[in-house]
Amino acid sequence: MSLPPCPKCQSEFTYEDQALLVCPECGHEWDKTSGPDEEQALSVKDANGNDLLEGDNATLIKDLKVKGSSSVIKIGTKIKINRIVDGDHNIDCRVDKIGPMMLKSEFVKKS
Repeated sequence: MSLPPCPKCQSEFTYEDQALLVCPECGHEWDKTSGPDEEQALSVKDANGNDLLEGDNATLIKDLKVKGSSSVIKIGTKIKINRIVDGDHNIDCRVDKIGPMMLKSEFVKKS
């Protein structure tokens, strides 16, 4: 039995891990019973209503205090979205000159 290629990066080196199929190249996991179009992506919108996707660049629209620190991330700071997650802080990103951080999508606009 041949396993299907990864729906995200089209790698043919997928393997089974219990009820999931896993791609070792991009780390994507999906249910082996679902078809390619059945996968549900989280829909996250920026402050202007544009869809945000993994890999997008965005800019802060408001000064934000960094929790647990006395520093502030200034308006106009660029971020790179690593992944979209479910929850209150729904963007896992990398902030220029600061590092990895979780942000709310309502404070960014797509570049």
